[in-house]
Amino acid sequence: MEKRRLGNSDLEITTLGFGAWALGGSGWKFSWGPQDDEDSIIAIYEALEAGINWIDTAAVYGLGHSEEVVGRAVREWSGEKPYIFTKGERSWNEERQIVPCLKADSLRRECEASLKRLGVETIDLYQIHWPQPDEDIEEGWSTLAELQREGKVRWIGVSNFSVEQMQRAQAIAPITSLQPPYSLLARDVEEGILPFCLANSIGVIVYSPMKSGLLTGAMNRERIASLPEEDWRRNNPDYQEPRLTRNLLLVDLLTDIGLRHDKTPGEVAIAWTLQHPAVTGAIVGLRRPGQTAGIIGATDLHLTTDELEEIESFFANHPLNLT
Repeated sequence: MEKRRLGNSDLEITTLGFGAWALGGSGWKFSWGPQDDEDSIIAIYEALEAGINWIDTAAVYGLGHSEEVVGRAVREWSGEKPYIFTKGERSWNEERQIVPCLKADSLRRECEASLKRLGVETIDLYQIHWPQPDEDIEEGWSTLAELQREGKVRWIGVSNFSVEQMQRAQAIAPITSLQPPYSLLARDVEEGILPFCLANSIGVIVYSPMKSGLLTGAMNRERIASLPEEDWRRNNPDYQEPRLTRNLLLVDLLTDIGLRHDKTPGEVAIAWTLQHPAVTGAIVGLRRPGQTAGIIGATDLHLTTDELEEIESFFANHPLNLT
């Protein structure tokens, strides 16, 4: 599987990474619904067996549970250990309410808790999850730089930052990577953020390249209607009208393109993000046995110029009228 250097680091990462958001299970604000831990472990092992060499998680996923599951899986894995990426800044209180905080003492507590849950001595990539509160970005980024110097984390990155916020962080310490949302249905970062990262040698690992499962080809109206009540996607505008009809038509196009290459629509959607020159890798959420088979083909799929133009024509011919 192709590997690419992540920003200013020595990490050679596969173009696909395992996303562990859904592994957090139920009982928190941005849950994907109930999750079986044994399914999670098998899904991780299938991805590692396929050659994926990094796992992206966060403390807030399941309020610590995702990190615990990832830690268990990696400890019990007999092969080459994957890189582990996680995030801080989203802590929670006794009422399980999520609290954004970039204060030094809070981030240090979060980092120590993540190290314990993951069962590692050093986190390969530690990221600020969200730039909130904005006025504390400098304190938060300075703290991550200190954690790096102390050897608790190897490399430091940011997630969901704007260009202006990255510039503020860069004045303190180099940024290894940015993690932004990027997919055929979320392209805002193309205008300024991705060019900035490319010009400044900041690695980019994109999340939700299949728009949280919508572009996999497995999501239809019936399945969307049957999502668990606590699944946050039920309230996502892309899963509702007037966008849903347009989005399902896009899946039809991705299906047609995939058939030409013996690939799934999800693989086409992921491959599209990987062809942007600023993108180092894409995070793909996996939660059940067998799902790796439906996404791994994105690593060797190169869409033709005609196919890329076909996709652009689709959007030109299907503008969203939200008024």
